[in-house]
Amino acid sequence: MEITLDKHSANQASIKIKLTEADYQTKVDAKLKDYAKKVNIKGFRPGKAPLGMVKNIYGTSVLVDEINNILGESLNNYLKEQTFRVLGDPLPVEKVEEKIDWKNQKDFDFEYKIGFIENFELPLDKSIKANKYSIKVDDKLVDETVANLKSQYGNSTNPETAEAGDHVYGDLAAAEGEFSKTVSLDLSKITKKLADKFIGKGKDEVVEFAAKDVKKGQWEEAFGLNEEEAASISDNLTFTIKNINRTEEAKMDQEFFDKIFGPDQVKSEEEFLNKVRETLQSNYNREAKVFTEEELKKILVEKANLDLPEEFLKEWLLKANDGKVTEQDVENEFPIYARQLVWSLVSNEIARANEIKAEHQDVIEKTKEMIREQFASSGLGASLEDSMDLFVDNYLKGNEGQNYMNMLTSVQNDKVLDFAQEKISLKEKEISLDEYKELLEK
Repeated sequence: MEITLDKHSANQASIKIKLTEADYQTKVDAKLKDYAKKVNIKGFRPGKAPLGMVKNIYGTSVLVDEINNILGESLNNYLKEQTFRVLGDPLPVEKVEEKIDWKNQKDFDFEYKIGFIENFELPLDKSIKANKYSIKVDDKLVDETVANLKSQYGNSTNPETAEAGDHVYGDLAAAEGEFSKTVSLDLSKITKKLADKFIGKGKDEVVEFAAKDVKKGQWEEAFGLNEEEAASISDNLTFTIKNINRTEEAKMDQEFFDKIFGPDQVKSEEEFLNKVRETLQSNYNREAKVFTEEELKKILVEKANLDLPEEFLKEWLLKANDGKVTEQDVENEFPIYARQLVWSLVSNEIARANEIKAEHQDVIEKTKEMIREQFASSGLGASLEDSMDLFVDNYLKGNEGQNYMNMLTSVQNDKVLDFAQEKISLKEKEISLDEYKELLEK
């Protein structure tokens, strides 16, 4: 057997394997003899058919199977010996002009395409700089949250006349033309000048206004029209009021406190405000942690500076999915796949170089944490903990064991990121919620 490697570029190559009769014939003959002992052929007792007849019937299929086994094992062993890291799977190069004659050929030539990256190192030290973000929960955010909660848990009424902030239900129609639609108008989402036209108006009263009084985006957001309907409106309109909905804010009393946090969890307005602040801070701490880690991933990926064999990987993804995706699908999704692949390579290298391992018990604990978060608002409490082992076992066995492998990878990533933050230069940076939203949009 002869195996040769030809690198076409820094990340793509071809591997040629040449087989002679000596490489496979002994195994083929042994397999045929074994067949002869077991096979049933009409006219002969089981296992008594002549070897020549068995060879004539099964010889080609046995030859193909054995050569494929030899190719697979040889290719796998050869790639393990290389210094580079193979990405995806080798792709056989099919040449129409070299169609195999399995019955008469003795020597065979096979060729495979591979994509790879050269081995790399990523030392973690103070020269690598990143930010550790925290999101400040200020009084404004607490006040806005409390106002939203009071509105959400308030009582709904149907007053006689409209006031600012009400929802007005009625018929919107063009003064001249055929357009007409029943809508629910949120007065808080239109200009004050237009909203004032509705203030004091009651059931069956008609409000007249011009299309120009409605600003861009308000047709969709406030009136609930689609883009086509909004684009068709250009003249004067009428709005005939059919009903008015108003939500009265909930009072800051024990009933309200219990609805938000459960019976007797807080017993005063001060305790309630502190609990809201703590809950917000806890939620944003989790978001800040995720954001910090995602930004750190980008920095480490950039530092590794890996050059992926994109052309090869796109071809491999298309063939590996075997008709389930199109070339356009692969093209559209490739940037996401590439980012995940590069991070996986970086994470694995950091784990290997620093002997970071995801242990089975780590997987169990992380799964328990995930399940607790999923059921946090269910009120199951102690009963959940009593059945926790069963929940964990069922989840990790799900998806044919893939859930376990995914969780194992997640644990390793957590450990790698924790380790990296200890080694690099990490600067604490407190940001406002608005600043955080701006960073997310970049």
